[in-house]
Order: sequence, then C-alpha cells, then structure tokens
Amino acid sequence: VFFFFPCLEYRAKNEIERQEFMFLLTGGVGLKNKYKNPDPSWLPDKSWDEILTVSTFSSRNHVTENIGEWQKIYDSKEPQSFPLPEQWNNTLNELQKMVILRCLRPDKIGPAITTFVTDKLGKKFVEPPPFDLTKSYLDSNSTIPLIFVLSPGADPMSSLLKFANDKEMVGNKFQSISLGQGQGPIATKMIQEGMEEGTWVCLQNCHLAVSWMPVLEKICEEFSSEKCHPDFRLWLTSYPSPKFPVTILQNGVKMTNEPPTGLRLNLLQSFLSDPISDPAFFSGCPEKELKLLFGVCFFHALVQERRKFGPLGWNIPYGFNESDLRISIRQLQLFINEYSHVPFEAVSYLTGECNYGGRVTDDWDRRLLLTMLDDFYNPEIIENPRYTFSPSGIYYAPPKGTYEDYIQFIKNLPFSQEPEVFGLHENVDISKDLQQIKILFESLLLTQGGDIQGTSSGGGDSTLYEIADDILSKVFCLAKYPVRYEESMNTVLGFILLNVTQTTPLSEDKAIKGLVVMDAELEALCGSLLIGKVPENWAKHSYPSLKPLGSYILDFLERLKFLQDWYELGKPTVFWLSGFYFTQAFLTGAMQNYARKHRIPIDLLGYEFQVIPQDTADTAPADGVYIHGLFLDGARWDRTKSKSNAYVCPLYKTSERKGVLSTTGHSTNFVIALTLNTDKPVQHWIKRGVALLCQLDD
Repeated sequence: VFFFFPCLEYRAKNEIERQEFMFLLTGGVGLKNKYKNPDPSWLPDKSWDEILTVSTFSSRNHVTENIGEWQKIYDSKEPQSFPLPEQWNNTLNELQKMVILRCLRPDKIGPAITTFVTDKLGKKFVEPPPFDLTKSYLDSNSTIPLIFVLSPGADPMSSLLKFANDKEMVGNKFQSISLGQGQGPIATKMIQEGMEEGTWVCLQNCHLAVSWMPVLEKICEEFSSEKCHPDFRLWLTSYPSPKFPVTILQNGVKMTNEPPTGLRLNLLQSFLSDPISDPAFFSGCPEKELKLLFGVCFFHALVQERRKFGPLGWNIPYGFNESDLRISIRQLQLFINEYSHVPFEAVSYLTGECNYGGRVTDDWDRRLLLTMLDDFYNPEIIENPRYTFSPSGIYYAPPKGTYEDYIQFIKNLPFSQEPEVFGLHENVDISKDLQQIKILFESLLLTQGGDIQGTSSGGGDSTLYEIADDILSKVFCLAKYPVRYEESMNTVLGFILLNVTQTTPLSEDKAIKGLVVMDAELEALCGSLLIGKVPENWAKHSYPSLKPLGSYILDFLERLKFLQDWYELGKPTVFWLSGFYFTQAFLTGAMQNYARKHRIPIDLLGYEFQVIPQDTADTAPADGVYIHGLFLDGARWDRTKSKSNAYVCPLYKTSERKGVLSTTGHSTNFVIALTLNTDKPVQHWIKRGVALLCQLDD
C-alpha cells in the first residue's frame, strides 16, 4: 500500500481522469441501471453495473457485441495478464486496464498492483525487508523511544532479549513490565531509574494502558541529552491504537515484525526456535514425542495461517504466538516423561482449552480449534506410519531422524500451500483476495481526506443532488399495524426506522444550496455518499449490513416492500427471515404463537429445523413457520443426496460474523444455531467454516 499509493497518485494525475481514479478506489456509486445484463450466466450483475459506470472510456455496445471475448478474460486463471480485446488493449493505459479488471475480476487486483509497482519502481519495493533490530537501534539515541508495532502471531520480546544479551544489557540493566491497571506508577519509576543509571526499559502492551498514555507522552517530551544517560533506551510495544500518543510515534523509531507467511516458513521458525533448537531437548525426545512434537508445530502453523482467510478461517482473528507453542511443547514433554502412555485427554485439554483456547472468546471458534487439534493429538499419529495431515498426503509427521533431517524435511515442503490442508474449499482463495483488496482500497481512500469532492466529471454537488434525489424518490412511509394477542408477529413490524434515511438527504440538499449550515455530520454524510458508503449516521440506526450504498438502498427498499405487502395482503405463508430489522424478535414471536396456542410455558420450548424440497408454499404450516432468504457460506445444499449426520450450523446477520460478545456467550452478529443434515463427517464442515448468512456483501 505504502509504495503503490504515491506511484498511483502520480500516474493518476497524468494518465486517467479523476472520476476513473476514484472509481478504482470505490467501485462507483450506482443506484439505477436501465440496461439489461447481456449474459447473466457468467457475468454478475454487480460487474455489469460497474462496467456501465466506467462509460467514460468503455463502450457498453462493445461488451454486448463481443461477450465471448470478455468471458475468456473472466474465466482466465490470470486475468491480470490476459490481453483485453484489441480495440481496448491498444487504447487503454495500465491504470485504465486495472479499472476494467476491478469490474470483471476484483480478486486479481492484488497481483496487478504488484506488477504495476514492480514495473514503475522496481522489485525491491514489493519485497518486505528483513527484520533488523541492530539497524533500528543505531537510528536511535537516549531521547528517542523505539516502538514495536505488534501484529497478530508475532512476539518481538524474544528477539529483543537476545539483542539485549548481545549488547550486555542483562540482569539489572534490562527492566521490563507489561502495562495494565495500576502499573503506571511502577513504569514511571523504572523510566526515571533508567534515565539516571543508563539501563534499558521495555513497556509492553501500551494499548492496554490507554489512561496512562498522556503521562507517558509528557515523560517522553521531557527527554533531553542532559537528563538521559547515553546508554538509556526506552522500548515500547503496542498494537495499533487511536489512543497511542502521536508525538511519540512521530519522534520514535518504529518497527514491526510480522509472523512468517506460509506453513513451510512457520514450521521452520518453530524448529529453529527454543526449545526445539536446543540439542539437549531434541536428543531427549523419544520417537512418539517427536511425532507429536511435529504435529503440535503443524497445528500452530495452521491456526496462524487460517487468519488470512478472514471469517471463513476464524470469526475473530486471534493473536496466537510462539509463547502458546512453547508452553504446549513443554507440557507435552512433561506428560510423556511422567506416563508410560500418552494421556491425550489431558494434553488436549491443556493445549486446546488453556494455552490456545485461553485466547478464544467465540464458542464456534473454540469448536473449530478443538476439532483441528484432534487431528494431531491422537494415537493414530504415533501408531500409523502413513497417517497424513491432509487429503493430498503431502503433509505428514516424518519418521525419527536427526534434527538436521527434520529441518531438511520442512525445507522440502511446498513453498505455498493449497486450501485443502486447512480443510477449506479451493475457492476460498477468491474470498481471501476480495477481502484483502477491500481493505487495501479502504486504506487508500483514507489518504484522500477531504479531496473526494471531484468524484464526478460534473462536480461533487451535482452527484450529491442525483444520489439524494434518487434515494428520496424511492423511500416511502409504512402504515402502522394493529397489535393482537393471538398474533405475536404483528409486533415484529414495529422494528423499522425510516426517519433518518428520509430527513438527512433533505438536509443535505438544503446545505448544498446554502439554505442551512453544512455541519460536521452533514459533511460526513456527503463524503460517504460520494464514495458509495453507507453514512455512519444511518448505520447507527440501521440493521447490520456490509453492503455498499447502492446495494444497501435496494435491500432497504426490498425490506420495506416485504413489510408493506404484509400490511396490505396479510401475514405471508413464507417469511423472508433476512428482511427483519431484529431477527430474534421474529423467532421469539414464532415460539410465542406456539406457546399460546398449546398453552405451554415458552421457556420449555426449543426449535427444530427442516430443509424442505420446494422454495414456495401456498399455505402456512399448522405449527411453526416457513422461512427463506438464507445464504450458505463455505458450502452448497444438495437436495438429491440422502443425509445421515447432523451439522450444527450457526446463522449470522452478516459475513463479518464477529460482533460484540453478549451475555449469552455469543457474538451480537449471531442469530441462532440450525441443524443441517449431511452425508459427510461433521468435522469436514467445521473445518470449512460453514455458516448461514442473512445477507451477502454485494
């Protein structure tokens, strides 16, 4: 991102229009589309809408008339390298071709950006430099703090302790404290002593001591060469935090050490680190321990690498690191030395529930973690010489050998791994790439600041008028529905807020005309509308949604129509579950109807689920409700196969899956757990991260 942006900004000023540049970052704002998709069998409606939006240099007729040529690009494994149709290939520059790629295959923008930066700046700008603590130290002095910006899975403390040992700053010369409640005064005293005596002081996890950060800022501002001993150094570690003092960041030497990417490099780092790298430890391991040792290292690599797949990997990206692996290895050795047979239940509990599980706050993530651990902590890994860690058979625990044999075995593993080793489907890479590109462009948009007004060739004001008028023309008011004791569902209709979406566009129109003052809230609203993002003021009053503005408005109108039809035509026979503002209210209403009808206390009732073969129904069921509108993420439903196992599948409001942890132990994004019948083992779907969603992101 850092090198792509200045390169992009410079080229954009000379090679493409401002409108095209902003489209590359935002994907455009589209609410209306009067032209029919020429081939919906392969061309998604979203891609077609975006192609129409970039009409400044594209031709709708050319796409319609040469649909076969465009399909070849869409189907290509490397569309970023595939030549466009001749008419376009000869006239468009590289950035304009990237805009077309964003329309057709946004998942391949990443490789296109890498190629772009390599061509314009050189290969060294796309390769991360090695972590060099010595070089950073030489850039500092006693008045300049050294700041480790932490990333999940990487712990710089072991590197820092080794570096301190090399510089002979050990014992009383190196003091460290992990910040938290009540640790501020102790840290202040340590810094004062370090300044006087010339020792090193390390304050860990500054992001956990937000209230003490102003004190730290004041201390650092008072650093001077007269007050500080020349050998004194202040080391700080912190995750990115908006509360971290800006002045310390500006004046300090900043470093980050990301964990190795890929199973091979991750395994290699584990075997090159303490305690495995210690010859005394390794030589004292019997063969059964070596197999389990390799298994737990492989497990450690898997749980770290799953993070890159987003919600399909983990609902919440946990910071598993080397200390979790280190304590698990020590405990494994302890149990093997103490018992004649391996107590798998005990080591599984300590590793899965305590060491790694201690970081896990989501129940569904805990289920996944323990399922993955079962593949490595079981008798098969010791007894079966052909036991493999993946269906392909590439990964397995090698037979007993020397330490060098293990290192060589790891080095011979594939440099990059297929999703099958994680238990995921091969298409998961597409989801991962789309998520990374979304984050990339959101980061680039933040650098634009207030310079987003020129997103249209006709100027920002005319675009705002157009968007606001379009929204106002479509949003309508709902009639109120009477509440009856016999029908709890009528109460569900009360959970809708239209006021904000109707009043804010009106206020924005007046502000542009100069009739009212353009305050900070309206300015933020205008900025969001111009980049196709749902305004923050709307999101506060809205149901959860990750859709861009155009799709959000269309979805919102569908919800209003669903409720209006309910009012005009009566209670539907099949309910659109995703269309409710508060989904749990509908589920409670359905249960309450049954409880009142059969005179059973509601707290004694539970749900049963059945997937029926048809999509519609003419009559409602005698008890319970028919629902539709759910999406299966990570799998598809096959109506033709008979199914014997039952997979407990969580239902989430959005694909983000994570939310605020509620008193029930579940995320606020979580709705309910449904049982889905399957012909495969339940573990297969747990590893695939299969879940139901109320809505998609498009």
